[in-house]
Amino acid sequence: MKKIALAAFALLGATQAHAQILAPVHWSYAAKKTSPTEAVVLIKATIDAGWHVYSQNVKDGGPVKTTVKFDPSKAYTLVGTTQEPKPVTRMEKTFGMEVSYFANSVIFQQKMKLTGKGPVTVK
Repeated sequence: MKKIALAAFALLGATQAHAQILAPVHWSYAAKKTSPTEAVVLIKATIDAGWHVYSQNVKDGGPVKTTVKFDPSKAYTLVGTTQEPKPVTRMEKTFGMEVSYFANSVIFQQKMKLTGKGPVTVK
């Protein structure tokens, strides 16, 4: 009887572990040429219900902020910083501070000056 109970418990535990959401944020990317020498890269996060993505502007002592990095390239230079829309800001008891975040979806935008000719690959 103990072996059956142990096997049932192990099976239940394995099922519960498998049911966890592993990727609650789904990322997509697009680029839009705004002039012959400029473009905007759009980075969209589609966020599952009950989850959120933190702002890029989280103060020290808070959660891990969103960070967008681009590999250096001779084909483009970044213009300014990655922009984000106005986030939701709420007091978080866990951190003892106001925290800014996005729910459902968010689109980050990065302007670029195109310095090369032909197609550009952004990483």
